[in-house]
Amino acid sequence: MEIRRAKQVLKQYFGYEDFREGQSKLVEAVLKGRDVLGIMPTGAGKSICFQVPALMAEGITLVISPLISLMKDQVSALNQAGVHAAYLNSSLTQGQYVKALKFAKEGRYKIIYVAPERLATEGFLDFARNSGIRISFIAVDEAHCVSQWGQDFRPGYLKIAEFIRKLPHRPVVSAYTATATEEVRGDIIELLKLRDPFVTVTGFDRNNLYFAVKKPVDKYKDLVTYLRDKEKELSGCSGIIYCLTRKSVEDICYQLRLDGFSVTRYHAGLTDEERRKNQDDFIYDRYQIMVATNAFGMGIDKSDVRFVIHYNMPKNMESYYQEAGRAGRDGAPAECILYYEPSDVRMNQMFIGNNENNEMLDETAKALITQRDHWRLSQMTFYCFTSECLRQYILRYFGEEASGYCGNCFNCLTQFEQIDISKEVTAIIRCVRENWTAYGISTIIDILRGAKNQRILSKNLDQNSQYGTLSTQSVTRLRQIIQEMLYQGYLELSGEKYPVIRLAEGAKKLADSETAPMILKLPKEQEKRESAGSIKKGKRRRAGAASALREQDLELFEELRAVRKEIAAQEKVPPYIIFSDKTLVLMCLVRPKNAADMLKISGVGEYKVQKYAEKFLTAILRQ
Repeated sequence: MEIRRAKQVLKQYFGYEDFREGQSKLVEAVLKGRDVLGIMPTGAGKSICFQVPALMAEGITLVISPLISLMKDQVSALNQAGVHAAYLNSSLTQGQYVKALKFAKEGRYKIIYVAPERLATEGFLDFARNSGIRISFIAVDEAHCVSQWGQDFRPGYLKIAEFIRKLPHRPVVSAYTATATEEVRGDIIELLKLRDPFVTVTGFDRNNLYFAVKKPVDKYKDLVTYLRDKEKELSGCSGIIYCLTRKSVEDICYQLRLDGFSVTRYHAGLTDEERRKNQDDFIYDRYQIMVATNAFGMGIDKSDVRFVIHYNMPKNMESYYQEAGRAGRDGAPAECILYYEPSDVRMNQMFIGNNENNEMLDETAKALITQRDHWRLSQMTFYCFTSECLRQYILRYFGEEASGYCGNCFNCLTQFEQIDISKEVTAIIRCVRENWTAYGISTIIDILRGAKNQRILSKNLDQNSQYGTLSTQSVTRLRQIIQEMLYQGYLELSGEKYPVIRLAEGAKKLADSETAPMILKLPKEQEKRESAGSIKKGKRRRAGAASALREQDLELFEELRAVRKEIAAQEKVPPYIIFSDKTLVLMCLVRPKNAADMLKISGVGEYKVQKYAEKFLTAILRQ
């Protein structure tokens, strides 16, 4: 009975006939009064899992969320769906905050979003413990932030369990995240004090996403070529370019503007006002491309992001998959391209060494987390060099089995040639073994190539028996071989600030007289010269949701987008909050004639029919 009522609420407010995979079990468990932990990939609809039971609960639901932008986005979407919701965070003036709390005490809001740091303030505690207030449900979004092993650890999340203990009545507590390893899941349950939670992992795979790793000689030139292609394919759609540093963001944004692209930027060095404006410009489709550091994106529910490019390699798979997952949230094809260069590894090593979140930890914990961060970085680096299915690599990292061939990543769509690197492997092992102390990758490569620089000659490294033995090999090829040896267990990296190469167990088992049997798989020369992949091209006119449309429907689709943009400007909300592209495509295919027909379309709820049906129906009936 409860789940039937939940489906009615789902249709009434959000316009969907049924729950997606994993959603109904989480909703049902909460409705039965049970704590839950939901691990669901970005775009799988985590928010529905707590918003639907929140609308069915008698009291107030608190949603604990880490970012202002995330709260603002979800509250806007709820208000557009006819749900009274609010957020309480530092973006409000004191007067606005007091007024919002007053309305909350009067019972005007079913759902209140709040930052974890706000929970410990005296004013909010007074509100939460007020005898006239009943908090019946607490949802912790981005729950991986509670774990020191998570990629976005937030100390404020550690206060959540204490806040819950102070409430007169313990509410049902739920936690949700997109990226959590087994260890992080255990932390979430323990640190949030979840009681016998119902746990579900719906799978990390997003089969609409295409993955590729590129190592071009001229990275910026390759980026521009890629974006020019996207302009032709993806008229009116959006993309994100992630960079490691603020300087890179500024440089890339400036150059792309000079080259005529519609682009804006986002990083922590901008003022709050400029960050807000630039984010809104991207979300409201005033600019098509956002160049940003990882400070941008959490909780941004923009559905028509057709590509996410990492201009630099991130520091771990958790960050990469979360950021890449911001593409294709509407379920339509999208691309995730990662550019790799060796300096990315050095930059990330520096970030790990300067992690401010670790300063509050004791030395033992700090050492453990630093060690784990370096291990994560090595797994991210292996991803950039593997010849196996990229999707399989990602899924296996998160503990999920995969077939080994996805048919929708660069590696699966590329022909590889096998190269015998036994000679090179043996030379590298002997070179490392003969050095009286350990050195980094660059120094080992210099020895093998016979470099005559000061670093080699001053330390007499030219006396190594392997000096110059691989002089005909390029630096790039030797790096590939060393990365493969690291991955296969012949070598290992140790040290924190300046990691050095040491022999691992695999190499120690080899005698000097033996040849190390090893094959390296590399793309064939023709494949390497081509772009590292794009959405498979056929006769399709457009990518994204509109790819399903016939030629005669495209004109109507553009007209409906124009209607949506006009309404969004009047309502001061992002266009995708009115209706997603996917819903507009269904309108083009179904061609509803009245409000009743409109209500049958997925993504159209009762409240939105009342508000918007007339304008969209007018546009449809004109065709």
